[in-house]
Amino acid sequence: MKKKFLCIMFSMFAVIVMVEAQNKTFRVMLKTLLSHSVTEVNVAQAKAAQAKYAYLLDAREQREFEVSHLENARFVGYNDFSLDRVADIPKDSAIVVYCSVGYRSEKVGEKLIAAGYNHVVNLYGGIFQWVNEDNPIVDVTNSPTQKVHAYSKSWGIWLKKGEKVYK
Repeated sequence: MKKKFLCIMFSMFAVIVMVEAQNKTFRVMLKTLLSHSVTEVNVAQAKAAQAKYAYLLDAREQREFEVSHLENARFVGYNDFSLDRVADIPKDSAIVVYCSVGYRSEKVGEKLIAAGYNHVVNLYGGIFQWVNEDNPIVDVTNSPTQKVHAYSKSWGIWLKKGEKVYK
């Protein structure tokens, strides 16, 4: 019994070490990928902003947004992003931009800031981090879902929770 308990404890420790190593690798990847030109917020800060009626802007592609997104988020895109999509948002509004991990949203955030939007932040780790921290997402019908567009197989490695979609 003691040997079985020790085996279970060692296995649990190994999983914790592996998860922490993956989290560290994710943080290192983000540190080098992002230019940090837009103020970054973590998931808890983004949730607080969401509760205070900040505008949530999804800077992924339409097919990704349709699979799932943060509740009340607005699709703005990345490749075809246009300031016309946010023309109705007052420039002094709080805005949280997100994408899969934070790169595309950072670039859209830069454009918003250059256009005079004053309170723009980037969700560090994007929707992947949001889901990895067990936060809810919705599909195109605003129904809760576990599906997340993982962008590609190489980027999907960073999504640890939810159901990966690649279509």
